[in-house]
Amino acid sequence: MLAAHRARAAAAAVVAATALTLLPATAAEAAPAAAPAAAPAASAPGGNAAILGIDYATWQRDVAAVVDAARPAIEQRIAASPAGEKPAIVLDIDNSSLETDFHWFWTFPTPAIEKVRALTRYASDRGVAIFFVTARPGIVYSLTERNLKAVGYPVDGLYVRDLPALFEQVSAYKTAKRAEIEARGYTIIANIGNNESDLVGGHAERTVKLPDYGGKLS
Repeated sequence: MLAAHRARAAAAAVVAATALTLLPATAAEAAPAAAPAAAPAASAPGGNAAILGIDYATWQRDVAAVVDAARPAIEQRIAASPAGEKPAIVLDIDNSSLETDFHWFWTFPTPAIEKVRALTRYASDRGVAIFFVTARPGIVYSLTERNLKAVGYPVDGLYVRDLPALFEQVSAYKTAKRAEIEARGYTIIANIGNNESDLVGGHAERTVKLPDYGGKLS
């Protein structure tokens, strides 16, 4: 089931990327500015989550509860970072940073998850590098980066799956990328995701598990 949801999310991203490339240059350039980076409305317009019966307001409350519980420890860890350390936070994207399954695939930019974005901005302002490691295919790298920046995320690095990585387990791919970030001299103080495949494998001091409702959310 999880693999199917991941595949649907990747396919939707590819379709959105293809549609964007067909727009006139001026329209494509204006797209990110068309949707503000403000907090999401009380209800989402639709998407895969609505089809699956996942209530948007309930999800927002559940996400807020997790982030609010984890944030004090992350703030304390940032404050205690020794001189010369290069702290980093690693995040999954779909339903961990962006509200992917709560909007139709043609929505661009997909809105940010407000609580998660606020945490990354707090960390970034204090010298923490923000990396995104996603199972999305490389074809949507530019679109994904534009989306993250358009809704207000700091982006110090974005990892997408190239062709060989598409044939390996998501958990193995993400573990390898975190190890790669560590090899660059960073200390990953928190790893945030909504699926177990985002979080297993180590290479992070702390994991923050957002709700996926038994694998229903990609």
